[in-house]
Amino acid sequence: MTEETTETKGVRLTAGDAELTVSPDNGCRIGSLRIGGTELLRQGPRYGAFPMVPWCGRVALGRFRDGGRAHQLPVNAPPHAIHGTGRDVAWRQVASGPSTAAFTYDLADPWPYEGRVTQSFELRPDGLTVTMSVETGGDSFPAQAGWHPWFLRTLEDGGAEVRLDFDAEWQEERGEDHLPTGHRIPPRSGPWDDCFGMPAGVDVTLTWPGRLELKVASRSEWVVVYDEQAEAVCVEPQSGPPNGLNTLPRLVTPIDPLEMAMTWSWRSLA
Repeated sequence: MTEETTETKGVRLTAGDAELTVSPDNGCRIGSLRIGGTELLRQGPRYGAFPMVPWCGRVALGRFRDGGRAHQLPVNAPPHAIHGTGRDVAWRQVASGPSTAAFTYDLADPWPYEGRVTQSFELRPDGLTVTMSVETGGDSFPAQAGWHPWFLRTLEDGGAEVRLDFDAEWQEERGEDHLPTGHRIPPRSGPWDDCFGMPAGVDVTLTWPGRLELKVASRSEWVVVYDEQAEAVCVEPQSGPPNGLNTLPRLVTPIDPLEMAMTWSWRSLA
């Protein structure tokens, strides 16, 4: 079913006491996730949980090369380009059900290649699975996919601040330009705006003491953790590291689309 939200029309999914609103007109982001009536995501048109596609995080100076071709992306986080174009466009709904939905959009300027992105949602009483695929409409090209959720640091009706727990094998050293230097270092304590490596798959636990535990999981080994704002913390599974279009390109080909999945699972601690 659909309902009006403060920013756009939203597609509302329900399963048990879980309610999810997806905003296809606002970058196909998750605008709201309520568990037992309690909101978990920071509200506002820039927040919720948005897809990062066809790249994740920052691209150095907005520039990347594909073989002999050089491309310039809009510099929307000077001096870099950040978080892709998918969050800035309207997506089309292509499937729906009480607890499932799917959406697509076609890649276009300023991205220099033709292709299609599909994002699907499956809500359960105790969890959510989101998948994303990137297909080429012709030429092969490098791409990334991931998600940027803004989890509330403190739930809207009060309580203790969220605690983040994870065990990464390494941390990508971050330079003064906020890009990975190419060196891997032992994980450091926060606050973070950093990329971590988890070869066995992303596994991060958020705990609101006495209230709720939520696990973020993905088969990908890359996750960015950002907790430098007072209102929210971000746990961002992605298919490659920041600036990966340049340092670790993953080619999307006519026979090999890029596929990415993320699962959130939760349980009450009350």
